[in-house]
Formats: sequence, structure tokens, C-alpha cells
Amino acid sequence: MATDGKLWSNGMALYQSAQFIDTWTDPEFDKIHPPRAVAPHSGIYRCVGCGVEIAASEGQLLPPTHAHPHRAGTQEAWQMVVYA
Repeated sequence: MATDGKLWSNGMALYQSAQFIDTWTDPEFDKIHPPRAVAPHSGIYRCVGCGVEIAASEGQLLPPTHAHPHRAGTQEAWQMVVYA
């Protein structure tokens, strides 16, 4: 995403207005899901090894191993960062 002529590359989900986002503490956010696991909730999932984010619907398979580039030795697994 470009803003002020610069590309955001910090790997974080972005939003425009905080009035539409709530902070919520729940153990579901701490769970790590292996590649090709069924997404337990709709939301944004972040790869714990490289930071790539994907949107997944409840019941959808999370991406498989080697679905995106990784550095050697990094973990390929998914963690929900935004519940939708």
C-alpha cells in the first residue's frame, strides 16, 4: 500500500478508523495453526515465520507449506491476528 509516496512494508494489518476496531483479549489469538489447517474463525492470519498476512473464512484451509517464500529455518504456521 502506498501512502505519501512510500510503501508500507512493516507486515502489519492497517486500518483507517479506530472506531471500527476493538481490542479483544482471547486465547484464540494465541493459538498457532499448522499449514493446511482449517481456519477456526474468519479473520486475518499472519505467518509466524515471515509475517505474511492472509484473509481466511471460517472453515477454509489455511495455506500449505511453501505457499509463499520463507527464509531457511523459519516456522511456517498461522496465527489469527484479526477476528472478523
